[in-house]
Amino acid sequence: MTKKLTKPVRKLAKPVRRGPEPLAPTLFRSIDVDMRAAVAVVTLNRPDMHNAFDELLIAELTTALQRLDREESVRAVVLAGAGKSFCAGADLNWMKKMAAFSSSQNLADAKALAKMLQTLSQLSKPTIARVHGAVFGGGVGLVACCDIAVGDMNATFALSEARLGLIPATIAPYVIEAIGARAARRYFLSGERFTAAEAFRLGLLHELVPLPELDGMINEILGALVTSGPAAQTECKALIRAVAHRPADASMLADTARRIARVRASPEAREGVAAFLGKRKASWVPRGE
Repeated sequence: MTKKLTKPVRKLAKPVRRGPEPLAPTLFRSIDVDMRAAVAVVTLNRPDMHNAFDELLIAELTTALQRLDREESVRAVVLAGAGKSFCAGADLNWMKKMAAFSSSQNLADAKALAKMLQTLSQLSKPTIARVHGAVFGGGVGLVACCDIAVGDMNATFALSEARLGLIPATIAPYVIEAIGARAARRYFLSGERFTAAEAFRLGLLHELVPLPELDGMINEILGALVTSGPAAQTECKALIRAVAHRPADASMLADTARRIARVRASPEAREGVAAFLGKRKASWVPRGE
């Protein structure tokens, strides 16, 4: 049996350093943040509601992600869901309440959701979605916002907003990026459920495994992630955002040249090249990896 996600990274070179704004367990009500060596496991913790999000969960998740992004000792973030589901999207009771609010209040609420998704998508550290159970609406958006998604082969997905007379607006940029406009036309319009195998085929999931093997696969990926330079990973994420879906014109070529010239002269790059030539592990690689 595969080990559970209890110690994703072993024998770290440096212990977790608590910053000026420690993420104490008592800080949040709708999520849990568990520091496991250099990995932060952020768990949506409304299992009785299948981790559907409301204004509190949105605010707490945004705050947690922002603080983790500033914590230098955190090398990666795993996003998970407590109970039977990863995330069933928006809490319908919350949506019903918001429908009675003013247009300005609704707009402010929608902007808060958009900010949460953007914060996750643009986190400077690698992110992994641990996907199981029901993954509906905004839950699909959370998966699409993560850099890597590992799913249970029995997970079920749906972009069901249109069935409720709604649209998947704030998650659209990330979901369309993940599955493509053609697939989005089908699933945005039909609202039909689709399988984990289909999510894998579309590119929403990177890995598809039985539930007992889910944490083992995530551990393997985390083991690979911590062998890369943390500054380089941040630069890679910025590079992807700058290059994706843009023409390789003179401006693009000049920008990529400036990026590599700047990074090549960085302390991390000098250490990485020296470690490779010296046939040793770079200073950022945890002991035992």
